[in-house]
Amino acid sequence: MLSVLSNLSNIIIPLIIFYIVAEGLLMKTNVYEHFIKGAKEGFLVVIRIMPTLIGLMAAVGILRASGFLDFIGRVTGGLTDPLGFPAALIPITVIKMFSSSAATGLVLDIFREFGTDSRIGLITSIMMSCTETVFYTMSVYFMAAKVTKTRFTLAGALVSTLAGIVASVVIAAGMGG
Repeated sequence: MLSVLSNLSNIIIPLIIFYIVAEGLLMKTNVYEHFIKGAKEGFLVVIRIMPTLIGLMAAVGILRASGFLDFIGRVTGGLTDPLGFPAALIPITVIKMFSSSAATGLVLDIFREFGTDSRIGLITSIMMSCTETVFYTMSVYFMAAKVTKTRFTLAGALVSTLAGIVASVVIAAGMGG
């Protein structure tokens, strides 16, 4: 069964591309022209959001290099440790809301220090898949779509991040971590 799923995952993208081209040909549409137009629009979006991306990356780098994240972890650890959420995971939680790749660097540090099968390692792994890069996603997508009124997006995203964190602690506990 696993080999079937593995083979399916290897051919799904080429099948989707083939389907799109075949559909375009059946509808007598110039598929290549539409592809070029979409690629050009995508490139312009990237150029438009580049300052935001650079600002987010710089902010994450500064927070990490300054030791501020470790300070936040030490300060809030007294509140989170009794709830089952280790203070060592506070920096990952904060950074993950801005940058998944920067959080991955912190995850590797956690794995080196505590191990991948440790309770903290399990919570970290689950949390990385249960949470989103809230500020990155909001800034990129809202800027690209020119959305100015975000209404309850941030509150909803933060509540869902909290739910992901709680789920990671509960699931890791259920796994014996």
